[in-house]
Amino acid sequence: MMSTLPDISISTERLVLRPFDEDDIDAFAEMMNDEMVTAWTSVPHPYTQEDARRWIAEQAPAERIGGRGIVFAVDEFLTQRLVGTVHLRNTDWRVRSSEMAYVIAPWARGEGYASEAALATAQWLFREQKFERIELRTAADNTASQQVAQKIGCISEGVLRNACIARTRTADDHWTEIRTDFIVWSLLPEDIEGVSEELADSGGFGSYSDWN
Repeated sequence: MMSTLPDISISTERLVLRPFDEDDIDAFAEMMNDEMVTAWTSVPHPYTQEDARRWIAEQAPAERIGGRGIVFAVDEFLTQRLVGTVHLRNTDWRVRSSEMAYVIAPWARGEGYASEAALATAQWLFREQKFERIELRTAADNTASQQVAQKIGCISEGVLRNACIARTRTADDHWTEIRTDFIVWSLLPEDIEGVSEELADSGGFGSYSDWN
């Protein structure tokens, strides 16, 4: 029998993590066209309305239904504005492990939303779904994403040399692909014990700009 994660929503102090719907198409397309998203992810560029519609209506639901993971839209609780997304992918049900990725909209960076959303997702996956490991991979120069990983308690396990293809601007203002390293991070259930309290003691979630 195929295993799947439940179709649910998660609430935090400032955020709501929920399934995407078609009302998100415009905001999602705008977010995915940001230069930092283009640089550090493999999404199409430019990212069109049709790309957003296909992801929201077809590809994201298929991740959950196919047992590969789950995709959350992340809303700001007070404004209901789309802050970003958290994606659990490449799920291995035998070892109860999944890989996490996150993207934060340009207007919402610097508020700690990636840390808050990622930690909430990890707590849910460990406590409610009884998973035992989350893996993150960050490009070697993506220091903001690495700070988020550290902030939620991740441990750096090593480097996958030349395993990442990123993008950079050329002198004539076009994009070109470059090869770089991946830093591999892991998060185990015991790693997140006390993380929420530590973040509160240090002034909350707002210390880093955050995107992946």
